[in-house]
Order: sequence, then C-alpha cells, then structure tokens
Amino acid sequence: MARLISLGVILGLIAVFGLLSLRVMAGFLLPLLLAAMLVVIFGPLYRWLRQALRSPDWVAAGLTTGFVLLIVLVPLALLVIRAGGDAVAMLKSPSGLRLDPAILDGFITSFNEATGLHLTADDVNAELRKLAEDLFGPIATGAPVVIIKLIIGVIVMTVSLFYFLADGSRMFAAVTRLIPLDQRYQWQLLEEFEEISRAVVSSTLLAAIVQAVLAGFGFYFAGLETVFLLTLLTFFAAMIPFVGAAAVWGGASLYLLFFVKDTWAAVGLALWGVSVVSTIDNVIKPIVLHGQSKLHPLLALLSVLGGVGALGPIGIFVGPIAVAFLQAALTMLQTELGTLAEDRQAAVATAELHEPPSRG
Repeated sequence: MARLISLGVILGLIAVFGLLSLRVMAGFLLPLLLAAMLVVIFGPLYRWLRQALRSPDWVAAGLTTGFVLLIVLVPLALLVIRAGGDAVAMLKSPSGLRLDPAILDGFITSFNEATGLHLTADDVNAELRKLAEDLFGPIATGAPVVIIKLIIGVIVMTVSLFYFLADGSRMFAAVTRLIPLDQRYQWQLLEEFEEISRAVVSSTLLAAIVQAVLAGFGFYFAGLETVFLLTLLTFFAAMIPFVGAAAVWGGASLYLLFFVKDTWAAVGLALWGVSVVSTIDNVIKPIVLHGQSKLHPLLALLSVLGGVGALGPIGIFVGPIAVAFLQAALTMLQTELGTLAEDRQAAVATAELHEPPSRG
C-alpha cells in the first residue's frame, strides 16, 4: 500500500512540474525545434569535422554552429537590411504614400457631382496618410519588442544548436533511459524526426524560394521599382500558410491599379500570381514532403495547413512531425499486436504439445 501511495505521489509531481515546465518553456519551443532541425541538417558536417580534426566534441560543435550562423543568419540579416533600406526610401519619396492628383481628378469629380461634396486630391491624400499612420503606428511602436524577442530567439536557437551537437548523444541516452519504451521504437521515432525535419525544411524553403523568384519576375515586368524588397517580402510571406505570397503580389496589383493607374500591368500581375506564383506552392511542398518522407502528398499538405491552423506558425513544423509520429506509432502497434498473436499461437501450440493424450 505504501508503495502505491509513493508511486501516486511521484506521478502527481511529474504531472504538476511537467505542466509548469511546459508553461515556462512554451516561449522557446520554436527556437528549440529549429535548433533540433538544424542539428539534423548539419549533423553530417559536425561528424565530419569531429573525425577530420580529431578534436573534442565542443570544438566541432562550435565550428558547425559558426558555419550555420555564417551561411544562414548573416545573409538573412543583410537581406533584411537591404530590404529595409528600400522600404525607408519608398516612404521618404514624395510620391510614396500619395495618389497622383491627375489620377484622382476623374474619380473626385464624379464623386462630388453624385454627393454634392467638394473634395480635392489633397483631402484624399491627407486621409490616406492618416489611415496609414493609424495602421502602421502600432506596428512601429511594437517593433522594438518584436526585435528583442527575435534576438532572444536567435540566441536561444544558437546556444541550443551548440549543446545539441556537443552533448546530443548523451542527452538522447539520458532521455531513452527515462522513457518506458522499447529502444528500437525510440530509434524509429528519432529516424522519423530526422526524415520529416529534412523534408519540412527543404520543402518550405524550396517553395518559398521558387515563389519569390517567380514573383520577382512578375514585379519586374510589371514595372515596379522596389523589386528586391517585394521579392524578399514574398519569400517570407510564402512560408506562412493561408497568407502566403498572395499578400504581396495582391497588394502590388492593387497599387498598380489604383496608384499607378496601369490596368494591364495590374491584371497581368494578378493573373501571374494566381495561376503560377501561389499555385506552385501546392505542387512543390507535397512532392518534396512525399519524396523525402513516407507521408502521402495529400496528407503532407493537410498536415502543414492543419498544423498552422491549430498551432500557428510553429505548426508548419509540428504538423508533419505529429502525423509522421502517428504513422510510426501505428506501425509499432501493428508490430506489437503481431508479436502478441505469434506468442499466443506459440503458447497454444506448446500447451497442445504437452497436453497428455486422452484415454479412450
């Protein structure tokens, strides 16, 4: 009885402190997950450096982490700075947030005749500027907080990447001893995670790059000036399901239609965006996910969309991983049920073999 009470208390402590730890770590789940995925992607480089240099684990882990920062974060930061410069230049332009009065004259005249008002182009532009200030003011105010959170997330991801590389094997060994699951199944889940991580990262990045390049051609031929900024925005937007690249090329089409008054360019860009840019995303992701994992193309697409709908941006990664783990768990269950059936048949055969012959 005392042993059962002790076991109950231990389970209660695990539940309480487990939920508390999850609450504490919830804000770092995305950086930790990204670090784990980077370990999967750059793990071969780490192992090669460790063998080639014959150095301690922390040396190879430090070099690998530095390489990741060099080829991923530094170029990304430079691109953001370049795009930010284009955005500032556009906002400082005298015509950046103004509609051309020549374009407005026809609309204003018809509107004034229909309503009896006496609006001018300056009145309309002043109202547009006020709306822009009301819309972007809170965003600009909250930008420092977002930047600080982003910096903290990058630091957590970088430190986690280093320790996952340097102490990953020991961490995994410690976790496997605590989980009451057959070790072969634990290795199977780890293989599933590695497989789906590569598939998710490669499919997301490849789809975003292709969409950004295709959209960039559309922006260029439509005559837009800030092609680089719009292309970079398309790349980031393409990684967000439900919003996607349409948020960028759609806004650019409206700008061409109402600000530039170029109907053909606006319609052409919109058709290019609908038929090519946004459609290619639904082709690349399922194909890459299916090619690098065991997920069916339809299931792969639904796992990404459903993951984002349920969990937000982190669902891009968690959704496919959860579905892949479910498939692995079902496979394990099928294996265990088959083993139990075989053991039962063997037990029955053994019992029949040792059963004394019946007397006639």
